[in-house]
Amino acid sequence: MADDSGRLDDKAIGQAAGTQATAKPDGVVRIGWKRDDVPVTVDGMKFPPPAGLGSWAAFKALPEGGVMVMGDTVVFEDEITPAMDAAFAHGLDITALHNHFVFDRPPVYFMHIGGHGRNAESLAEGVKAMWDAIKQVRKKHPVPQERFPGDVPDITGKYNTKTLEKILDAEGSLNGQVLKFTFGRSARMHGVEFGASMGLSTWAAFSGNEKQAVVDGDFAMTA
Repeated sequence: MADDSGRLDDKAIGQAAGTQATAKPDGVVRIGWKRDDVPVTVDGMKFPPPAGLGSWAAFKALPEGGVMVMGDTVVFEDEITPAMDAAFAHGLDITALHNHFVFDRPPVYFMHIGGHGRNAESLAEGVKAMWDAIKQVRKKHPVPQERFPGDVPDITGKYNTKTLEKILDAEGSLNGQVLKFTFGRSARMHGVEFGASMGLSTWAAFSGNEKQAVVDGDFAMTA
């Protein structure tokens, strides 16, 4: 919670987050986690964690009451889903997921978080849950995994097309061995209307066979 001056209790935030918290002169309270648990190379060079492998979260009291949090969390590929699940379960938003480097091994991603709450402690608990989920992945597999668990589907190009078309209420198109469904959208930008032919569409592409397949796609959504 914030005191009468609007400043947050860094000790309470640190306790909720399970790590040391630091109060800044402007009233922001920050926590951090240096990712030195997994060795990383970039273009063949051993990459030191202080050069850009730090997770952090910053808390600030809002004038109208409540608290906001913003942050950035370093994730390896097999940590992405558990970290997202934990963040969503605790009311945090994922505002971006991207990379900083090329030729990095293992691949490193950065997950931006944001959120608002009545108190900083509950937000800090959410960040802790997210970081704890990552630590559990590394406890089980010290070396980041290079693929999802489970079997890899054989790509035959044979699917239960009619069933999928009924479920998705749309007609699919078979291109090679891939079955794709496309849902066009329309919008205006700078006064100009555009749609699916300019890339504004939701789509899903199925690869595999009638018993086992993978799907990838894109969702076009309004803010």
